[in-house]
Amino acid sequence: MPNETREAITARVTEIATRAAAPEGIEIVETQLLGSGSQRVLRIFIDKPAGVTHADCEFMSLQVGTVLDMEDVIPGGRYTLEVSSPGLERPLKSAADFSRFTGQKAKIVLRQPVEGKTVWTGIIGGCSEGRITVDEGAGNTATLPLDQVRKANLKFDW
Repeated sequence: MPNETREAITARVTEIATRAAAPEGIEIVETQLLGSGSQRVLRIFIDKPAGVTHADCEFMSLQVGTVLDMEDVIPGGRYTLEVSSPGLERPLKSAADFSRFTGQKAKIVLRQPVEGKTVWTGIIGGCSEGRITVDEGAGNTATLPLDQVRKANLKFDW
């Protein structure tokens, strides 16, 4: 499956999932289509402020799975649908995510270095005007450009 087809399918699935999720107060965090042939796995990660329940996952699986099958969104028909929470170390993708999780610890990987570093781990101080504030402690606070974030996720201290 070519990348643009995979990307188009993932975008369509995200659109369908968002329509089903919004009335329930559920957020679509990420959609992934992995594998090929009969080994394809479609993963939808969901979240909501009060936390994700098994019933939320079941609801989304039924709602999205039904639409995907009716509209034949996944070519070839065979795939496994998995719906789950993103976990304690959920990805951070948007300004809204960084604002929502202000005060929480995160690991942020940049495309281009800021102050000579591409990896920053610290407490999110907020996000505004396309800039994320992160406090690494010991008085080391940085402002990182949101458009340079390659990957970011919450960090849980085990």
